[in-house]
Amino acid sequence: MRLHICAAGRLRSGPEKSLIDDYLARFDRTGRALGLGPARVLEIEDKKNGGMAAEAALLRKALPKGAVICTLDERGKVISSPDFADKLAGWRDSGRQDLALIIGGADGIDPALRAEADFSISFGKMVWPHMLVRVMLAEQIYRAATILAGSPYHRV
Repeated sequence: MRLHICAAGRLRSGPEKSLIDDYLARFDRTGRALGLGPARVLEIEDKKNGGMAAEAALLRKALPKGAVICTLDERGKVISSPDFADKLAGWRDSGRQDLALIIGGADGIDPALRAEADFSISFGKMVWPHMLVRVMLAEQIYRAATILAGSPYHRV
C-alpha cells in the first residue's frame, strides 16, 4: 500500500524537511517487506488565497483515485502508535492500494473534505504547525512499520 502525505503549503529545505526525508527513507526500507510503501509527500499551494475550500479542491486533485482518506485534525481520534500500525495493516490487508494522509493549512481542513475522510487522527488537543505535523506523521509512519516488523524501535 502506497502512502501519500498530502499537505497544504510548501516546506522549504531545513531541519524539518531533513527529518521527514530521513523517516520516510527508513519507512521505505522497513515497509517494503511488509507490503507498505513507498511514501511520498504531495504538496499543494493555494496561490490565489482562496481559503479552506480552495485548498480542499487542490487537495482532492492530489488524492490518488480510490485512496483511503485519513485526515490529521484536532477533532480526530487520539490513538496509540500500535493502534496506528494496526490501522495501516488493516487497510493494507483489505486490499487498499493507496492511503492519503491529509494535512490542512493554517485554517485547518475544509469541513466538507473532513466529512469525506474514512478516518481522522489527532495528535492531541493542541494545534501544531503543519511543518511539525509532517515530521511527527513521518516518524509515526516509520514507527508503525517497525511495530509491524517486530523491531525494537518502539518500546512500551
